[in-house]
Amino acid sequence: MLGSLRKSPGQLQALQRIRDWTRERFGLDADAALLVTEVACSMPGCPPLETVVAFWTEGGSRRHHFKIFKPAAEVVPDDLPYAWMKDALVVPEGFACDCC
Repeated sequence: MLGSLRKSPGQLQALQRIRDWTRERFGLDADAALLVTEVACSMPGCPPLETVVAFWTEGGSRRHHFKIFKPAAEVVPDDLPYAWMKDALVVPEGFACDCC
């Protein structure tokens, strides 16, 4: 079941912080597409809330993504992957994923 689409000011601030950290960490241009969202997971062994980050480079032709297994409000800069892992975060063409 989907949660409320309304976000509290604190939630919106947390998501924006993660966007800012992601842009800085991976050297993304201001116009690069970037998605940060919090999703609920009901699968066994999955945290109840996790933060999903996706961004596109090379004019939108390369998608990168990663998950942080905690709510957005609890994410700190050290939770993001290292900058040198940027290429490892690329989603291969044709790869199907239900997270982002």
